[in-house]
Amino acid sequence: MEEIRAYIESGILELYAAGDLTDPERLEVEAMLSKHPELRVELSEIEKSFERYANSYSIEPSPVLRERVLGTLLNDDSRIEGLSEAADINTPIRQISFFKYAFAASVALLVLSCAALIVLYSDLQDSRRQLLVLQDSNQKFSNRVNYMNEQLSDKELALGVLRNPEYRLIKLAGTKQAPEASMMVAFHPAKKEVMIDMAAMKMPANDTEHQYQLWAMVDGKPVDLGVFDMQADDDGMKRMKAIDSPQAFAVTLEPRGGSESPTMEQLMVMGSI
Repeated sequence: MEEIRAYIESGILELYAAGDLTDPERLEVEAMLSKHPELRVELSEIEKSFERYANSYSIEPSPVLRERVLGTLLNDDSRIEGLSEAADINTPIRQISFFKYAFAASVALLVLSCAALIVLYSDLQDSRRQLLVLQDSNQKFSNRVNYMNEQLSDKELALGVLRNPEYRLIKLAGTKQAPEASMMVAFHPAKKEVMIDMAAMKMPANDTEHQYQLWAMVDGKPVDLGVFDMQADDDGMKRMKAIDSPQAFAVTLEPRGGSESPTMEQLMVMGSI
């Protein structure tokens, strides 16, 4: 039911009623109408509202215009002769005049209908533009809310890790390649969980062709724990690969995607547990 309500509120039925859809969009709407009777009811109401709108904006022709149209028809001898020849010789002249007036009325009604449709189409176009602007604004607001929720979740996770005594916090200090660099690794021995604190990280920014790679030393051998980028606006906790019984952690700068073994010439930080 929520899907149908969202479909109705999207405004696509109004565009269908106005004939302002592409062929694929029109076929999609007709498929939905065949599956959902409530959509056909809604479309019927929309068409009725269009008709009421057109009637409310109908334009009454001026007396001068009406007389001009009727006068042109009445003074056209060729039309009178054509009507006389087509009619039976016993047809009264007032019947011919009736057809003239009926034709004139039809022309006037057609002019009024065209004017009303032009006004309606213009208003529909304005409504469509306003709908698109509103949808774009809603999408931006939704994206902003999602981003803020993610930021809040990251902060809550970081706070929970740093306050949890079951995590061991290991500070990695800079090497000669980056003496000012430092970062914090949080290790949970029972869960074998490794996380790095992006907010406390002080590392040179890496370029697009390189990434930092975290290593754990286990029985004297380096074990890959994953790669990460140094981003100034990242202040959450990043979860790395799990590890059992590490003795130390280190970070090297590697080609993007990581390496099978650490490049010791690019050792940036390290620290023992």
